[in-house]
Amino acid sequence: GPRQRGQSCPCPGLRTRLPVLRWLPRYSLAWLQLDLIAGLTVGLTVVPQALAYAEVAGLPLQYGLYSSFMGCFVYCFLGTAKDVTLGPTAIMSLLVSSYAFHEPVYAILLAFLSGCIQLAMGLLHLGFLLDFISSPVIKGFTSAASITISFNQVKNILGLQGIPRQFFLQVYETLRRIGETRAGDAVLGLACLAALAGLRVMKSRLPRAAPMEPLAVRVSYLIVWTSATACNALVVLFAGLVAYSFQVMGSQPLTLTGSIPQGLPAFRLPRFSMAAPNGTVPFWSMAEDMGVGLAVVPLMGLLETIAIAKAFASQNDYRIDPNQELLAMGFANILGSFVSSYPITGSFGRTAVNAQSGVCTPAGGLVTGTLVLLSLAYLTSLFYYIPKAALAAVIISAVVPMFDAGIFRTLWRVKRLDLVPLCVTFLLCFWEVQYGIVAGVLVSGILLLYSIARPPIKVSEGDVLLVQPGSSLHFPAIEYLRDVVCSRTLAASPSRSIVLDCCHISSIDYTVVVGLAELQQELHKHGLSLAFCSLQDPVLQVLLSANLEGFQRFPSWEEAERCGGAEPGGSGAAPFASTSESSLLPA
Repeated sequence: GPRQRGQSCPCPGLRTRLPVLRWLPRYSLAWLQLDLIAGLTVGLTVVPQALAYAEVAGLPLQYGLYSSFMGCFVYCFLGTAKDVTLGPTAIMSLLVSSYAFHEPVYAILLAFLSGCIQLAMGLLHLGFLLDFISSPVIKGFTSAASITISFNQVKNILGLQGIPRQFFLQVYETLRRIGETRAGDAVLGLACLAALAGLRVMKSRLPRAAPMEPLAVRVSYLIVWTSATACNALVVLFAGLVAYSFQVMGSQPLTLTGSIPQGLPAFRLPRFSMAAPNGTVPFWSMAEDMGVGLAVVPLMGLLETIAIAKAFASQNDYRIDPNQELLAMGFANILGSFVSSYPITGSFGRTAVNAQSGVCTPAGGLVTGTLVLLSLAYLTSLFYYIPKAALAAVIISAVVPMFDAGIFRTLWRVKRLDLVPLCVTFLLCFWEVQYGIVAGVLVSGILLLYSIARPPIKVSEGDVLLVQPGSSLHFPAIEYLRDVVCSRTLAASPSRSIVLDCCHISSIDYTVVVGLAELQQELHKHGLSLAFCSLQDPVLQVLLSANLEGFQRFPSWEEAERCGGAEPGGSGAAPFASTSESSLLPA
């Protein structure tokens, strides 16, 4: 069958690096039909969103469209998730506005450098670095981004000009100048918001038409479902017709998008320098200006894409290759920079539309990308009439669901300490996005290191003191362990020997071994001993290699208690050769 032919590829490594070879031999007309429908549906969503997200990024609107097609083509050949669509997103656009300084040259170079970093991470299998960005940090960032992006568009809903982009200044100036609101923009913007909200609610409550239903019912369902799915395109089209009607009548109460250059972008290398009034800005200065953005943008892009891919792979019962996703993202951003794209990533909203439309393979992206190219080639003159208030409504309706109010209540109930990185990230993102993300990651890292340096230690009293660390021992924790053991030993009456239960310890390092030797020496001065029980093989091998003097071990806690922690001689105990501790302890 087709599956067997697809699996008999003479070069398995090529199939790993080119996932298109896994599904292309099995491609069918039925798949083509569904991919066409899904690709067109996503295309109708991405075109108005691309224009809107370019506004969020602080770039001319055509750059949103330039960023919307290359990812579709690249991911078709290199991606491993059938549902994922790459392109501009609200989060990435917000990051670009922070690090590209509203300069297309910076934004395009940022895409190129981000792609290089993502590609290198894929080749070096460094995807695990994404695991250090914790869920509270991500939730804090996306919730703050939802508020900042939404409020950034309030000026377009109200028709205000000259509002600064910094959040706190933006709030102040918007409230101060609210009396200058243009009635036409406000009415149209609020109407578009209401229409988008209504269409989304209608879609969520729409019962699915059964195949046995009458034809009229199924056709009605299809019309309503298509209208709700392509709601962005419909609302923007309606608003454009309203604006055009006013233009024909000779009055224009709306603020329009204005002229957008027609035609496809040139395919060329991104510029590695930029002309400035006082000379040329060289590459190294541009990279220095982008600073921490060269880490934040590629990492957040990868995180967003892989999280989306994993979610839909789990929902639709297929597997993805995270390392291959890194490569796909890297190539998409590198090649995208050749067509004037700013950094792109996976879009949750458009991926959901893709999945709901019944897409079968990543080939649906070819249709979406082609639709964007056709829009650039033939429709940009029509975009002149799109009111800015309508695009603002599209953005607000897309980002409001990103605000997760429930996460604060959930963390308060589950683990209150996780509220610290969440709140730090959330609050600092209102000041500057980069400060919020970096501070959140640092706070999460400090909490992680604290848990390593202060592991839970259970102490049980009997004939001997049983000390049981709740996790592996690493060098930051050894001083804490020694303090706990010494304080409990000296406080006990009468003094008892110590048995260290290692059942939860899977690894130790050299510093821990040195600390244990010093602890053993200190206890010996008080006429006490230190023994070990329930040692796992990796830990046992390290301790044996260290040749601790007077090293004692028991197979279990019960055996250690029966022997009273003394020099083992019964069954199950194993004496070891002693050496001078001068070989282990510093002079």
